[in-house]
Amino acid sequence: MKTTQILNYAAAAVLACSMTFGISTASAQAPSDPQIVGIVLAADQIDIDYGKIALAKSKNKGVREFAQRMVTDHSAVQQSVIGLAAKLGVVGADSPTSTGLKAGSVEIMAKLNALKGKEFDKFYVDNEAAYHKTVTDAVDAVLIPSAQNAELKSALQGAQPLFLKHLEHARMLQSGSGGMMNHAK
Repeated sequence: MKTTQILNYAAAAVLACSMTFGISTASAQAPSDPQIVGIVLAADQIDIDYGKIALAKSKNKGVREFAQRMVTDHSAVQQSVIGLAAKLGVVGADSPTSTGLKAGSVEIMAKLNALKGKEFDKFYVDNEAAYHKTVTDAVDAVLIPSAQNAELKSALQGAQPLFLKHLEHARMLQSGSGGMMNHAK
């Protein structure tokens, strides 16, 4: 499968999940707080896993710095969410979105593990840009409006600027201005 097909598949899977909740936000089927916790934990773990693969495979300084930032930041967010959930007595629950995120990540991780060199770097960065765009859109459109607990809603709002910085950093790497050379397709 071509790189663009896999990226499109991953983005479509995440977008389909977020659109499902986007439609249901208007109805009574918006994600519950336990499902929101499950979605955030799944999304963070996926990005941690992608970052660890990049740290193991990439030789590009800019890509490695970005990957380390993803591992560090998403680990911190994950621990913060776990702590908040424990404080609130909320246990993360599976949902179609968290299940879809996990399923979509399997193919992406297989592709990351199969690629090498500049092809790996390009795919990783392109995937990170698409992933963060989709996730930040879903946080704004679905997760924040659906959160019932004020502390959970506030935590999501507080984390969103960090996720947007990740998106900006990935886009800088894509453009070549963030330490990664542009690669021919």
